[in-house]
Amino acid sequence: MKNHRHQLAASTLALATLLAASPALADGVPAGSIIENTATASYDDGGSTPRTVTSNTVEVQVDELLNVTTTWQDGSAVPVGNGTAVLTFEVTNTGNGPEAFNLTADPGRTGNDFDVTIDAIVYDDGDGIYEEGVDIVISAGDPTPLLDPDEAITIFVIVSSPGGLTDGETSDVNLLAEAVTGTGAPGTTFTGQGEGGSDAVVGLTNADADADGSLIARVAQVSLVKSAIVADPFGGTEAVPGAIVTFTIVAEVTGTGSFDNFVITDDLPTFTSYEAGTLTLDGAALTDAADADAGEASATGISVDVGTVTSGNDYTVTFDVVVD
Repeated sequence: MKNHRHQLAASTLALATLLAASPALADGVPAGSIIENTATASYDDGGSTPRTVTSNTVEVQVDELLNVTTTWQDGSAVPVGNGTAVLTFEVTNTGNGPEAFNLTADPGRTGNDFDVTIDAIVYDDGDGIYEEGVDIVISAGDPTPLLDPDEAITIFVIVSSPGGLTDGETSDVNLLAEAVTGTGAPGTTFTGQGEGGSDAVVGLTNADADADGSLIARVAQVSLVKSAIVADPFGGTEAVPGAIVTFTIVAEVTGTGSFDNFVITDDLPTFTSYEAGTLTLDGAALTDAADADAGEASATGISVDVGTVTSGNDYTVTFDVVVD
């Protein structure tokens, strides 16, 4: 009798140990798995050999646990000017069965200095870098692809600035991921909706998770200051016919960030003529012809294509004219 009780207890303990050691997490027993257990007992009824008896087999199907995490990946506030910006998040299925997730991006967070517009929610093609036209846009109302247990997906949230920003202003955008099967308080059960016909049970994350991504306004501002120095033919500074007027245009870029395709132009004043070969950018001579360098000058005026200008820098253009 003692041996019989021992074997039954050992069998029960083995099942309990298996269940305790295999929590329904991403790295635990996959949802839909069947745990089988059969008990045996042996006894001596006085015959020549011990007898054995087996119990019926008990089957326990592992339910699907619904869990998810969402994390912001950029590490520091993403600069945004008067255009678009990209926030990067990661959504991980920490449940034990394949699950898709509905995504919602909310730009209207309490405490924002400005609110952006959500242009698109996009999932990465696998290289971790946002590539417009390559990564896959999630259409409104559609979920992510199915994620296997412990599988993560990189999500890009594309936003547009409202314009009129002041340098240093901040804004948060929230990304919420919710299990398609359902959300709720831990323990909420969706009967028969788990993997393999098992039940789906909401885990400790409530089957939803969110994270804030941060933006900071980095707005470059440009001021132009133009000055003139006159040198007359007599060694003085009078603007008489034949005098040389040297114009200096200083572009000062303040704030933070940069501008592209920055071009300085200036029409020649009436009663003056351009002095050939005098156009410069930051002290370097430019040709008058429309060629490979940044400058171009003619009888009507000058143009200098500075290119990309960055905050904290000055860019100086000079040229001479003769008073007619």
